Amino acid sequence: MRNKIKELLHGVFHPELEQDIVTAGIFEGAEIEGEKVVVSLIFRKARDPFAVKIKSRVEQTIAAAYPDYKVVVVIKEGEKSAKRAAKNAAIEEMHNFSTTANIKHIVAVASGKGGVGKSTVTANLAVALAKEGYKVGVLDADIYGPSQSKMFGVEDYLPDAIQVDGRDYIVPAEVGGIKLISIAMFIRKNDALLWRGTMANSALRQLIHQTEWGNLDFLLIDLPPGTGDIHLSIINELRIGGAIIVSTPQQVAVADVVRGVEMFRNPNVNIPVLGVVENMAWFTPAELPNNRYYIFGKGGAARYAESVGVDLLGEVPIIQDIMQGADDGVPAVNTVPQVAEVYQQVARKVVDKMEEMC
Repeated sequence: MRNKIKELLHGVFHPELEQDIVTAGIFEGAEIEGEKVVVSLIFRKARDPFAVKIKSRVEQTIAAAYPDYKVVVVIKEGEKSAKRAAKNAAIEEMHNFSTTANIKHIVAVASGKGGVGKSTVTANLAVALAKEGYKVGVLDADIYGPSQSKMFGVEDYLPDAIQVDGRDYIVPAEVGGIKLISIAMFIRKNDALLWRGTMANSALRQLIHQTEWGNLDFLLIDLPPGTGDIHLSIINELRIGGAIIVSTPQQVAVADVVRGVEMFRNPNVNIPVLGVVENMAWFTPAELPNNRYYIFGKGGAARYAESVGVDLLGEVPIIQDIMQGADDGVPAVNTVPQVAEVYQQVARKVVDKMEEMC
């Protein structure tokens, strides 16, 4: 019966590890005590966000196969093997010497779906914060679609490595006083990132903890779209102080905003949502400056934000110079007064909210 239970549990997967719980070493064993099955699970880190879900799935799986038995699942936190212990010790050492120690505020910029301008908002907000006099860094964590290098005009930048006290650190690009690191700086432009989640997580961990950030007031994290394992890994690696959600006004985008907000509000995540930025809010032709055309609908993200008690940080109109600036490597905040005004307002709201929480 024990072997049968083990075989059954090959069908229960850990979403972040992308392995079943037997292969991943989470399943420690099963004991039969009269009419009771006691299953022991051991997770590789404390407060694993998937522990409760996996526990429930194990109970359901065994109960379905053995309906006459009571199923008890015991969750442990610890190390399964010396190999795993050594790996976690190396990660812990990286955390102990992390270059993020002198960053005052870390803000995640997220979106429920792709194509809403999340990376453009991140780049322009970074410039707006720098113009307010703050020391700013940007981590391009959109591992499968990195674009910050292009938006800041440093596509050809090759990071150097320096040694401090026998440890290697990565030198980020610096544009207008903003420090920037991206996985795009370590690959050829046309290469596809055919990485499993664990490989991507490992690369991001190095970028987070080994980049020479120095003393920063703000580090903006440009997250991938959606709500996946990369997000959970970054949340576990960093003391993120708040999150910004980017959306367009159209209903299909707003529906994904709901998932983004709920991810950060999840008790296992518990990161304050600073507010929503409604991007591509309207279009005003240059020759008709008093006209507004709501191409993607009017105020969908704003209405949602109000309904769930989240602030609307700003509405960014469709302006050709924003797109042109992203393509040319010069964020539009630097060149277009109308764009600068919008993002300065967003920046000030972000600053106020972060300072309130300190």
